[in-house]
Amino acid sequence: MKTRRAACSCGKLEIVCKGEPLRISMCHCLECQRRTGAVFGAQAWFARPQTAIFGNSTQFTRQSDAKRSVLFRFCPVCGSTVYWEAEAFPGHIAVAVGAFADPVFPPPAYSGWEAQRHSWVDPLLAVAVHHSD
Repeated sequence: MKTRRAACSCGKLEIVCKGEPLRISMCHCLECQRRTGAVFGAQAWFARPQTAIFGNSTQFTRQSDAKRSVLFRFCPVCGSTVYWEAEAFPGHIAVAVGAFADPVFPPPAYSGWEAQRHSWVDPLLAVAVHHSD
């Protein structure tokens, strides 16, 4: 069984994930753009039992564009968001794909909030697009 390690920038918060992600997605909502400082967020979803978390985290809760609660966990030292939990996906943890620092990490198969996608970001051809208003 494959094991992957994701960590914050300073390495004091990490999550170890066993097995393959249940879903890999990217989100173009404006809140993910603000959270990441990038034009979209990319996340790998794992069932909670597939994960082990090490280190201290600080949390921030906000409402998603779909009006559901999302609880973000980030490093209190460097501020990197490493993982989060969403009301829409109980029992699952999303891990920031970039926190794995793995250039061969599998690509996303799902893309959400396309209506807020930057026009110059071409959608990946193999990604299922979720259209939203």
